[in-house]
Amino acid sequence: MHQQLGRTTSGTWGRLACAWALVFAALHFFWALGGGWGLSVSAGPLAEERPWWFVLVGLWGVGLLCLVAGALGLLLAGPPPGGPAGRVVKALGWCVCVVLLVRGVVVEVVLLTDAGGRQLDVGPEQRLWTLLLWNPWFLIGGLAFGLAARASGRAGRAR
Repeated sequence: MHQQLGRTTSGTWGRLACAWALVFAALHFFWALGGGWGLSVSAGPLAEERPWWFVLVGLWGVGLLCLVAGALGLLLAGPPPGGPAGRVVKALGWCVCVVLLVRGVVVEVVLLTDAGGRQLDVGPEQRLWTLLLWNPWFLIGGLAFGLAARASGRAGRAR
């Protein structure tokens, strides 16, 4: 029974992590194809200027990384692979967790404390949407990947 519960929990968090990544990928592809909804409050002046490097790396590149993260979420949702492959999947899950949590927390702290001072060109609307939407979005993704990695490791030990 414990083994089944561990797999169910692992599967739930892994599927949630996958869904988080796919939603974020879709949003980045929408922006890369010229969509503008939400981009100005996320990227500020880059949304208007759309330099080639921003579109290529910041939109298409991040979208592709999100697809890879979605695949990782599915791997974390399924039965953990044995041996080194299982350890790599779990480690990657923890890495994604840490990157997303650090990004969410650091940007939140910088904006709340005005640690960047006047050097940050962040308008009031961009600051508000970043604090209320984007940073919590990164925190939710980080927690989903962390809980999926944690549950995946437990399911592997139960085997």
